Amino acid sequence: MTTAVAATAGTIPAVGQPAPDFELVNQYGEPVRLSSFAGQNVVVVFYPFAFSGICTGELCEIRDNIAAFEDANATVLAVSVDSKFSLRAYAAQEGYSFDLLADFWPHGAVASEYGVFDAETGMALRGTFIIDGEGIVRYSVVNPRGQARDLAEYKAALATLAQD
Repeated sequence: MTTAVAATAGTIPAVGQPAPDFELVNQYGEPVRLSSFAGQNVVVVFYPFAFSGICTGELCEIRDNIAAFEDANATVLAVSVDSKFSLRAYAAQEGYSFDLLADFWPHGAVASEYGVFDAETGMALRGTFIIDGEGIVRYSVVNPRGQARDLAEYKAALATLAQD
C-alpha cells in the first residue's frame, strides 16, 4: 500500500522496483549501507525528528516488538535528518537496539531519494519501505503529518515475504 503525500522532493519508489541504495552513519558514527543487507529483509523507517512524540511512540513500538522483525529475517533501519550525536542520545534514552541513521548532511538527501523529504519543513515524512533480500521494495506507506503508522501493517507485509 502506498499513500501519496504532497511536498516530497522525489518520487516514492514503487513496489516491485529496486530500492535506492544508500549509505548513512548510525548513532555511533559507523557507516551502514543498505546493499550490505543482501539476503535479508530490511525495514527502512523514515521519521521526522528524534525525541518528538509520535516518532518516539512509533519507534518504541518497534523496539517492543523487535522479535517480530527478527522472526521475519528483517533488520530495522530508522532514518531521520538528525545528527548522529542526537541519535546516540535518543537511542540511549529509549533503549533502541536497532540502527538510527543520520540523514543529516547533505540534509535529507536519502529521504529525497525515497520521495519522503519535505523541503518546506526540512524533515522526513513518515515513510516506511520494506525491502526484500534481493533489494526490491515489497511494501511502502507514507503517512500524513501527525498520523502514526500501524505496526500491524508491517507485520502483515513481513508475513507475506515469509510465504514467498
